[in-house]
Amino acid sequence: MVLKDWRDQGADVAQGCRIVFNRSTCSGIGLCEMHAPDYFEIADDGDGLMTPRTLTVDAEHREMVEHAASSCPTASITVVDL
Repeated sequence: MVLKDWRDQGADVAQGCRIVFNRSTCSGIGLCEMHAPDYFEIADDGDGLMTPRTLTVDAEHREMVEHAASSCPTASITVVDL
C-alpha cells in the first residue's frame, strides 16, 4: 500500500489560513462576528470596530472565516493561505 503525501492531493485538501484585517476601513457592522464568532468580535475599546480574536485559522474553520470575509460590506477582511 502506497500512501500519498497530502500535498499531492491538490485543492481537495483544506488548509489553514491567515486573517488579514484592515481596521481603517472597518465600519463595525458586525456581519463577520455573526458568521464566525469564534474568530471575530466587536471591540470594547469605544470605537465599535471589529477585532480578530486570532489571525490564524485552522483548516476545519476556513470556510466559515471565508464566508465571514465575503460578507464584509467594506471588504476589510482578506483570507490568505498559510
